[in-house]
Amino acid sequence: MALISGVLFVAVVFLTSALSGIFGMAGGLVLLWFLLLLFPATAAIAVHGVIQLTANASRAWLSRHFIEWRIVALMTCGVITAALGLLLVNYTPNTVTVSLLVGLMPILVWMPKAWFHFDAARTSHALGCGFVAGGLTIAVGLSGPLIDIFFIRTSMDRRQVVATKAMIQVISHGIKIVFYLGAALSLSQGEWTMILLAAPFAMLGTQAGNRILQRLTDANFRIWTRWIVTAIGGCYLIQGLAMVV
Repeated sequence: MALISGVLFVAVVFLTSALSGIFGMAGGLVLLWFLLLLFPATAAIAVHGVIQLTANASRAWLSRHFIEWRIVALMTCGVITAALGLLLVNYTPNTVTVSLLVGLMPILVWMPKAWFHFDAARTSHALGCGFVAGGLTIAVGLSGPLIDIFFIRTSMDRRQVVATKAMIQVISHGIKIVFYLGAALSLSQGEWTMILLAAPFAMLGTQAGNRILQRLTDANFRIWTRWIVTAIGGCYLIQGLAMVV
């Protein structure tokens, strides 16, 4: 990885971690898009998992008092089940598939809340969220907007939502790294050195974003999340369609 790409990579890791620290998911979308420009899809998803695990772990630690551990445990069971299913079918992603699927995700944030009757606090819904969202995280790298629809009807405030999502993302990204371990090990020593050097900046970015989160109201948090995720998703969709054409 060239020096200029390395410096840019560190900057992107910091800024996207800060973005995720505020909104819980938007930063991961931007980071994966950047990684797809540098690596094949399998390697990009693996590297994304390493950085996002670091960022989410620091975010979960900073908000640890707000984590709903029962929900995390139930979702984890769903994630493991989805991972085993993808392993059995020998699933392998490509950049076009990832771009198109991620590009369509923002549709979920615009659908009326009345359409969804999911509540992550309910056992069956938490398991379903872990299975569907966890499977999507492994299949295309992330699933932030999908996870959100399971938190719409909970009584949790923005801090509990961000903290609980961060913890389940730590687990999901950890499983994702193991799933794509072969692709991760194919990267050069220089590339991994830069990735590991960038990891602390993920934590610094998360801390910066967390400070901003504390100043946001619940209403502004939801409005900004919707528009930012939509804009990023649009970029993914255009990229995917351009590759198909």
